[in-house]
Amino acid sequence: MSKFEAVLPGLGAADHRPHALHGADRIWVEKNCYVDLWIELLHAQDFDPHACLPFVFALDFEGDHWTFFKPPLADLRALYGIDVQELTVWRPLLDHAREHLGAGKWLAAEVDAFWLPDTAGTDYRQSHTKTTIVLNAIDGDARRLGYFHNAGYFELGGEDFAQLFAIDAPTALLPPYAELIRLDRCVARSQGELRTLSARLLTDHLAWRPRSNPVARFRERFEADLPVLQQAGLAHYHRWAFAGVRQLGAAFELAAIYLRWLRPEAPPQPAIDAFERIAQHSKTLILKAARAVNSGRALEARPMLDEMADDWARGMAELGDCQ
Repeated sequence: MSKFEAVLPGLGAADHRPHALHGADRIWVEKNCYVDLWIELLHAQDFDPHACLPFVFALDFEGDHWTFFKPPLADLRALYGIDVQELTVWRPLLDHAREHLGAGKWLAAEVDAFWLPDTAGTDYRQSHTKTTIVLNAIDGDARRLGYFHNAGYFELGGEDFAQLFAIDAPTALLPPYAELIRLDRCVARSQGELRTLSARLLTDHLAWRPRSNPVARFRERFEADLPVLQQAGLAHYHRWAFAGVRQLGAAFELAAIYLRWLRPEAPPQPAIDAFERIAQHSKTLILKAARAVNSGRALEARPMLDEMADDWARGMAELGDCQ
């Protein structure tokens, strides 16, 4: 008889409902694989993920990409009592998964999206790309897995299971990066407690804001890179857009949502409006740039990028006055 191990045994793909941060009404439904995971992991435990969002305010442009933003592990511990540590993968990942899921600990792992059926239409059985999932339920004998990925909860089995866990693969195969998520010291806090703790984290992350306007720096790089993007084609552009514009837009939509949550009685509306415009303009830019790359035609994006740079400065100045 096969043995089933699960952290949340009652969770199923068919009845999972994403958090409102992943609602269809969002400008950016999916942010990046790691942030999306934590939104849903916290939601699955009835914790409020809004509280962990202050890190988005430190977003910076790194020259060829925007920060791949993610919640600092220290913030997760301070807010929710969740402890995350790197897992030393010294034996097959499947063995680690059986042991730790059976002990009530989630396991996060970098895997090949080629074997994830929830990516059907993009990467599934088409493209080998790295992504992060969190293992929640496993039956090694039946080769069934329940996992969090992006904004949802999914299940897989059969060949996908065998390939994901490298069953019968050569022993020289490079082990994946994995993290152990301990939940035995979780703390369920009131909204008031969460807001107080989160406000302190906001102060810390605002202190790490870029020293110069990152959108202005991005504007100059975008204008220089557009001809190169047009020559490289759409496949290359989509990789660039994920590392660039999507991270910018998704982060500042979260920033606006967070400020509404943090100060429901007196929200800093000028900052919220500025950050929402950045999010919306980023969506417009990613679509217009795709058309320009596909057609080879010129794109006059400077006026919109000028406005986005002004909005970054305006929003951050407003927060400086509100601390």
